[in-house]
Amino acid sequence: MINKLTAKIRQTNAPIVVGLDPMLKYVPGQICKAAYAEYGETLEGAAEAIWQYNKGIVDAVCDLVPAVKPQIAMYEQFGIPGLVAFQKTVNYCKEKGLVVIGDVKRGDIGSTSEAYAAGHLGKLQVGGSICRGFDEDFVTVNPYLGSDGVKPFLKVCAEEKKGIFVLVKTSNPSSGELQDRLIQGSEPGDGDGVKSVRTEGDRPLYEVVGEFVARWGAECMPKEGDYSYVGAVVGATYPEQGKLLRRIMPKTFILVPGYGAQGGKGADLVHFFNEDGLGAIINSSRGIIAAYQQEQYAHYGEAGYADASRAAVLAMKEDIASALEKRFG
Repeated sequence: MINKLTAKIRQTNAPIVVGLDPMLKYVPGQICKAAYAEYGETLEGAAEAIWQYNKGIVDAVCDLVPAVKPQIAMYEQFGIPGLVAFQKTVNYCKEKGLVVIGDVKRGDIGSTSEAYAAGHLGKLQVGGSICRGFDEDFVTVNPYLGSDGVKPFLKVCAEEKKGIFVLVKTSNPSSGELQDRLIQGSEPGDGDGVKSVRTEGDRPLYEVVGEFVARWGAECMPKEGDYSYVGAVVGATYPEQGKLLRRIMPKTFILVPGYGAQGGKGADLVHFFNEDGLGAIINSSRGIIAAYQQEQYAHYGEAGYADASRAAVLAMKEDIASALEKRFG
């Protein structure tokens, strides 16, 4: 799947992932009105509204981008109907040829982690049948519990040729409270080829996590291709840390949240990429899906919300391409 992602990035010339993170305040009134008329002002009505909203955006941008990233919490808040909308969204995006990154941030140990991995990436034996759960192409994984929480995902990735993005340095302002803490100890490599970029002194926790990601990735490479099934999440709002982590994880694809609404822009992102122009995919969520609520796209109005999203993708694509051209020529 990592090779499919890189191929689609080359095809679209857009290292962009659209974050499908719907909130009712983003959904145009006419969509809500139609959904409530059919299902009432209920969880079912809300779930129908976000599903129809998603569908309009996907139809408008699917030829421009390689991937989407639905954030499961935005669906879980509507209970079981919300999860049905999540599943419909995943299925529809795959029908449109998009790579689907399930932003689920799962992380646990033992059978629990195995169940998460099976439910989102793998398959289950149900009697004499083989069944699949949400069936995303990638998911995000929280590594806080250590290798015990990640290895079940690695096993499924190897079996299914799918992938994960491990949280390394997140884009939120308080991420440094834990992720920037200085710790002692040698790199996790112990002879496996993963080396620290520092020769002495303490290192921030995110740097050590990056080394673990590189190590896990070395164990989970496709037979062909330059990038591992194991990716990393590094926020656009921390470009200097991104520069360092790019050196630590040369064969790791980096999912970069924080573009647009959180302050990241194309000029901040070039260091996340390798010289081949690959190695990173930039996420924008409300900057795209709620573009019609922004001043520069307000002329599209509620009825043209999907067209506004398309215009926002085109602007983002131009911004990133210009920055990469200046960086790599």
